[in-house]
Amino acid sequence: MTGLPVSGLLAATFARGPVNAGAGDAWLVALLEVEAALARAAARVGLVAETAAEEVGRVCADPGRLDLAGVIARAGDAGNPVPPLVRALQEAVGPDAARAVHVGATSQDVLDTAAVLLARRGLQLIDADLAAAAGVCARLATDHRDDVLIGRTLLQQALPTTVGLKAAGWLAGLDGVRARIAAVQGTLPVQYGGAVGTLAASSGSGVDLRGALAEELGLRTTEVPWFTVRLPIADVAGVLGAAAGVVATIAVDVVLLAQTEVAEAAEVAEGRGGSSAMPHKNNPVAAISARACARRAPGLVATLFAAMEQEHERGAGTWHAEWPTLTDLLGTVGSAASWLAESLGSLRLDTGRMAATVVAATDPVLAGALAEALTPALGAGPAHDAAAAAVRSAAEQDRSLADVVLERSDVDGAALVADTTPDVGEAGAQVDAVLAAHTIATQADPAGQGGAP
Repeated sequence: MTGLPVSGLLAATFARGPVNAGAGDAWLVALLEVEAALARAAARVGLVAETAAEEVGRVCADPGRLDLAGVIARAGDAGNPVPPLVRALQEAVGPDAARAVHVGATSQDVLDTAAVLLARRGLQLIDADLAAAAGVCARLATDHRDDVLIGRTLLQQALPTTVGLKAAGWLAGLDGVRARIAAVQGTLPVQYGGAVGTLAASSGSGVDLRGALAEELGLRTTEVPWFTVRLPIADVAGVLGAAAGVVATIAVDVVLLAQTEVAEAAEVAEGRGGSSAMPHKNNPVAAISARACARRAPGLVATLFAAMEQEHERGAGTWHAEWPTLTDLLGTVGSAASWLAESLGSLRLDTGRMAATVVAATDPVLAGALAEALTPALGAGPAHDAAAAAVRSAAEQDRSLADVVLERSDVDGAALVADTTPDVGEAGAQVDAVLAAHTIATQADPAGQGGAP
């Protein structure tokens, strides 16, 4: 989303990817797209001449013909940029075509519809990066379906899982949020109601004009205006917040796996990841940046939800607060998605290190086996306590739990120690199910299959 208010130095991190790419002012382009479509729609329903609508379209396609400096200078005085933009359009098209400018509309009609167009474009670009990330996750889940790594709960080692299941979890999250994005995109509505929603200035053709405008822009029409019932903006905010949450979760997993003491994953990208003070470092910059950008989203989502409370037929300040907030939200989630695609595309997994960590973490498995072996003689509770005591004893004596178990005379210690093969349960079947669902989803949407960036 162009025009993101991030300084040049910070833009390299916080204005990343296709949502933030491009030249010019995205809001201006969207506003002009709405005005051109409105002129065409008015001609379709017979309110203005086709030649006049065509002239409006030509000027909207060539913003250089407009007094943009004047529009910018007067936008603050008008409370929004539409009134001075309309005047500039009317002056540029000349008196004969001026009647085809802004037919029956109010400023909010144009601004809200422009916001919907910006959201649709932004969601499409974000979805493309999410698709790329999902493609990498599918490959990781396939290639490492049965490779073991230690599961971690509350940042502590727990029980073994598989690389495939972790990647499948990432994939399910990405595919899930992509499905939600598609659902929101399918319901994005046009806004057209005139001054207070009565369509009084549309010469009895307002409902038809609203439908024609929706068709021109590929949006859904509505039964009434949504001037102060801001569900479309809330839907966009919600799905962007969800996307940020999924991206952040995957990114923080990568950051944690790349810690020096863990070293089970690393980003390998030439020229990236160094430190200004420590030449030995290889920081997972892409994952860190994805997390940083995603962290900005919840506050912006909250602002948009807070702005839903609006007065009568036009919000006094709450509506206005949406414009830069939505722009920033699209920009920061777009940056996060772009960074995540880069991170996963450069990710290298050390499955040998992962397997070694699992082998070194057999104590939880052995402790459980000891408790199970003691249960017939002691009962479940006392057996659990006895196993816990054995774990404490090993720690206090700085010995392995296996050595302590081998010394016991009340169980077959050798058999227990030998039977410490990682039990990953039904991990593989779940990986297969996620991959099958992903295949179905990508076949239904071939353009969004994604893949390694």
